[in-house]
Amino acid sequence: MDLDLEETYAWGWAELARVVAEKAAVAEQIAPGQGIPGAMAALDADPARQVRGHDALQAWLQETADRAIAALDGVHFDIPDPVKRIEGRLTPASGEGVYYTGPTEDFSRPGRMWWSLPEGVTGMTTWRETTTVFHEGVPGHHLQIGQNVYNAGLLNRWQRLMAWCSGHGEGWALYAERLMGELGFLDDPGDRLGMLDAQELRAARVVLDIGVHLDLPIPPGRAAGDRWTYDVALAFLRTHVAFPDAMRVDELHRYLGWPGQAPSYKVGERVWLTCREQAEARGGADFDLKAWHRAALDLGPLGLGPLAAELARM
Repeated sequence: MDLDLEETYAWGWAELARVVAEKAAVAEQIAPGQGIPGAMAALDADPARQVRGHDALQAWLQETADRAIAALDGVHFDIPDPVKRIEGRLTPASGEGVYYTGPTEDFSRPGRMWWSLPEGVTGMTTWRETTTVFHEGVPGHHLQIGQNVYNAGLLNRWQRLMAWCSGHGEGWALYAERLMGELGFLDDPGDRLGMLDAQELRAARVVLDIGVHLDLPIPPGRAAGDRWTYDVALAFLRTHVAFPDAMRVDELHRYLGWPGQAPSYKVGERVWLTCREQAEARGGADFDLKAWHRAALDLGPLGLGPLAAELARM
């Protein structure tokens, strides 16, 4: 897809401002007068949002994923029977991060969501993780990748088992998070703040990646300088990304060494949302969201340009 990078940079700044403003409004519901940091601290201290211990953590991941599948199947998605099985796991080694591994071709091993915990940490707060279950599970990566594997009659083995385009795949997973918000699954203010916090990271990635690699000017008052330098970029991440500082440094180094990957999430989400809006406008009262989801996922992994062209025909 040919992107107007200066327009995308400006859009990234606008999207970042939108998300931060929405975060502030939700934070006010949670902890009036205490701002976003105060709301996050209140959520972290809430015993009802804490899960402790290996077995309890895996059980929470599994229950959250299974509830989403049961609620969405037949209503907003047609989920093939083998794809209804997913496992939530903790990685055997300590670390920080979350990822998904797809099922085997015969589904004898299901798709799995993996959570890593830092050494010495035995629990997590669910308000940060609910949206991530939707991102990694259903309707996110597990539905998308599982349906690819299932569609032996529509896609070749390379498409089903190996092909991957970050804008398409990560864009779909962000679309899945937004969709779950639209459908009411993130109405709890804490869970919604968790989704918005993740969105802020993705919007910041758009701004930083394009700004750094194209040496674009920073709008007045939006960062610690008017041009991008290493120190300005790191300070920007400290403002917008709720990670430990070592992870922020790792993030920045990845952006510097892998141009285009960081903004692919949010840019891909933008394409998915735009294509759905266009389909809704064409279909009017006859638009069927469930049918559109199925047809869109049946296309398999595509670049964003071919994806937009195919979805324009629906």
